[in-house]
Amino acid sequence: MGDNKEKALELKNKGNEAYKKKELDTAIDLYTQAFELDGTNITFLTNRAAAHYEKGDLEKCREDCLKAVEVGRQNKCEFKMLAKAYQRIGTSYEKEEDYENAIFYYNKSLAEQRLPDVQKKKVEAEKKQKEKERLAYIDPEKAQEEKAAGNKAFQAGNYPTALKSYNEAIKRNPNDAKIFSNRAACYTKLAEFRLALADCEECIRLDPKFVKGYLRKATALFAMKEYTKASEAYDKVLELDQNSNEAKEGKQRCFAAQNTIPTDPEEVKRRAMSDPEIQQIMTDPAMRMILEQMQENPEALKEHLQNPVIAQKIQKLIASGLIAIR
Repeated sequence: MGDNKEKALELKNKGNEAYKKKELDTAIDLYTQAFELDGTNITFLTNRAAAHYEKGDLEKCREDCLKAVEVGRQNKCEFKMLAKAYQRIGTSYEKEEDYENAIFYYNKSLAEQRLPDVQKKKVEAEKKQKEKERLAYIDPEKAQEEKAAGNKAFQAGNYPTALKSYNEAIKRNPNDAKIFSNRAACYTKLAEFRLALADCEECIRLDPKFVKGYLRKATALFAMKEYTKASEAYDKVLELDQNSNEAKEGKQRCFAAQNTIPTDPEEVKRRAMSDPEIQQIMTDPAMRMILEQMQENPEALKEHLQNPVIAQKIQKLIASGLIAIR
């Protein structure tokens, strides 16, 4: 009996050498001979499973792994060995993009022993399964149906219902810029301005020339009191449509809001100086000199505004309430 075990290990080692050389059929034959001599050692089966895997014969790979688990339990082998057998089954299913079965066998592997690499594989398989389900759910025709339902609810002033339809429409077609724009309008009505802004950004990413995306971005920014950024969004609208009255009127509102005298200057200053960008502007020696010039000679402002970089910084200070132009 001992001679058989020794001979089996020799055959296994020869099989390993053949496996390394990619002589897979030879390796499989040697592992088979080894298991015939010693039917209690499951490494002969798991090694043969690896060779089947490399050949692309995933069904035989799985058969060997399941046999290895059966033999292993009968002979009370280490849990780690059983875990690796189940892991290989999971890997074989993942190769076929059958993530449900892959996850199932990774869980069985983890139940035997929590190996970190198996946990990592499981997490990755779950991500792939989720993405597979997401892609399978995409249906542009149904997206349009949900969008139409959302528009109807929006026009009726039923914004929560509209939001639900727009959410479903986006799941059905996440590449339609107009749906993101519509949902942004819905979020704005619900006073969820940051969510509206995020949808506008996605809308613009999908269609950089979609005017309504910039208009709704400006609306959200204005509501958030980001008047300079709102004005910049209106500028983008005018680049795309120089006759947009909505953008022209929006810029006027931004200008008026920027020049409103604050009722509590100290509070405005405190809030403004909590903004890192404002802090950087106010500690810039060149900008401090410009601001001093503006105090001494208001006409100097016109000259400085010719520089777009300086103009942007001055607009930021105006929007923060730290300075006002009268």
